[in-house]
Amino acid sequence: MKNCKWYIEQTSEDEIILHSLKEIIFSGTSPYQRIEIIRSGDFGRCLLLDGKMQSAEADEFIYHEALVHPVMLLSDNAERILIAGGGEGATLREVLKYPIKEVVMVELDEVVINTAKKYLPQWSDGAFDDPRVRLIIDDARSYIEKTKNYFDVIIIDLPEPAEGGPAYLLYTKEFYENVKEALTEKGMMVTQSASTSINNLRVFVSIVTTLRQVFPYVKPYITYVPSFFAPWGFSLASKKINPEECISKINEKIISIEKSLKFYDLDAHNSMFCLPKHIKRAIETEGRVIRDDSPLSFY
Repeated sequence: MKNCKWYIEQTSEDEIILHSLKEIIFSGTSPYQRIEIIRSGDFGRCLLLDGKMQSAEADEFIYHEALVHPVMLLSDNAERILIAGGGEGATLREVLKYPIKEVVMVELDEVVINTAKKYLPQWSDGAFDDPRVRLIIDDARSYIEKTKNYFDVIIIDLPEPAEGGPAYLLYTKEFYENVKEALTEKGMMVTQSASTSINNLRVFVSIVTTLRQVFPYVKPYITYVPSFFAPWGFSLASKKINPEECISKINEKIISIEKSLKFYDLDAHNSMFCLPKHIKRAIETEGRVIRDDSPLSFY
């Protein structure tokens, strides 16, 4: 412990997380946020935005495979995909494992992309150079508002909603209504949905509650991400496809990509979608609808 330096992340008014800080590789600011690349003792290189852990070298595959593969395998032959956010390129990397025709990635902060390309190239693994990719530097909400009945899958890979942050209004009922209109008739979407730890469970359950105001089928799920020091929530929503009736699709379709996966398989899928009793109860009783005029902050 002698002479050890620490990176401190505050996750709530009552909780902090400590990571040993071996090296500050990059530190800078964009018009939207503070961007840092550090090297921690346990997790290797890490991307931080405004001081919050976004992904870590040692376990980013858990988060990104959990985010991408359930919705891609459950969707009905998806060809056109939209990624909102995902600046480090790992979500894009996972999507490109499928025989899609087009993936549009809309990222507000070009500095995040350029920083990740330079310091975290293994995250994207060449994905930005794939001819199927169209990269757009824009606000995701603005882009989605102008899109109707086009995408088979929309993946929301954005930071948690924080007052004054770039994603504050990208978890509201009005935003999800725009997402629904941008999807095709059988379209599906998934969003990262924040920590499901006791301190922050209110955000997760409110995202689920809000999605249920918009989509007929909503299926929340969770998995543990070690670098986040918390179980992490995701929410899958669909216009016409009931995820609970499509489990056989996963077993059939995963064969073509399973050699490239480190975390996700049928067992992982089943475990993620089996929520513990206290979270199921919270979803049914504690969530509130997030609206543009009453947004919810994670912090």
